[in-house]
Amino acid sequence: MINFLSIKLLTLLFCLFFATCNNAVLANATSEPEVKQSSSGICHDKSSASFERTKHYKPFDTIAACLDAGGRLPKGKVEQVKQSSSGICHDKTSAFYERTKNYKSFDTIAVCIEAGGRLPKGKVEQIEEATTEAIEQKRAFVTLYDRDDWPHWLDIDKDCQDTRHELLIQTSLKPVEFKTVDKCLVLSGEWYDPYSGDTFTISNDLDLDHIVPLKFAHGHGADIWTRERKAMFANDLDNLILTQASLNRQKGAKGPDEWLPPNHAYRCEYIARFNAVMTKYGIIYIASEQRIVNRLLKACKNNLIT
Repeated sequence: MINFLSIKLLTLLFCLFFATCNNAVLANATSEPEVKQSSSGICHDKSSASFERTKHYKPFDTIAACLDAGGRLPKGKVEQVKQSSSGICHDKTSAFYERTKNYKSFDTIAVCIEAGGRLPKGKVEQIEEATTEAIEQKRAFVTLYDRDDWPHWLDIDKDCQDTRHELLIQTSLKPVEFKTVDKCLVLSGEWYDPYSGDTFTISNDLDLDHIVPLKFAHGHGADIWTRERKAMFANDLDNLILTQASLNRQKGAKGPDEWLPPNHAYRCEYIARFNAVMTKYGIIYIASEQRIVNRLLKACKNNLIT
């Protein structure tokens, strides 16, 4: 009498011979795959809570292969880190993130590295530099800064003029001239730069500076902000000022403890504006910065700022 096991074995041999069994049956008869595509088309890797519960599936080696076959990610699941076939962990700040098509997915860089992955060479250097900077400033290391995480120069009112050109129009001392007939881009006008004390007439000679730099905010707690809050901060007119391009680059991501405008007459107002933005968004100086800022404020109060 043929027992149940023999029937199951014969069925499997029949399927293999005639190639009529789908991948789901074969998968359940062999070792567990890295990725399962459920009967509803959702791709689950081993980090998914539904991986073990998914019994009827098509097997894949990677999430990418599953997606290429028409699968989709679970609701709310976004690929954060991709481990390439060569073992390199790429997050969204990596130039190779979008180009990496054959990969294993992970929620974080740390988990990818724990699974045997490694960082790109350039990323290691960036992290070492950022860690050193954090140690020197006596604060905790945060995630690497990526300017793309801070949507800036948005056209919020949908009139084709982004934040930069809106401010160029608003602050010009005379009517502006536009580059095109649709009046989206400002060509010329007259702008006073309080950082230098000079006046400019060509818009391209000016940068739009964040008084509290985006990278400075990132390193002082704003790294955990939502993308929406980062966009609000990056386009807040209270935190924006038109200035000579070279001075914007000279300032970089420095706070008032490291950089002040060369125009001494504007320094106290600059510090006041910097502090106002910090207060508005709940950003806090580290102790060493606060001591220097306090001395600057005292000098301003006594008209001793230089």
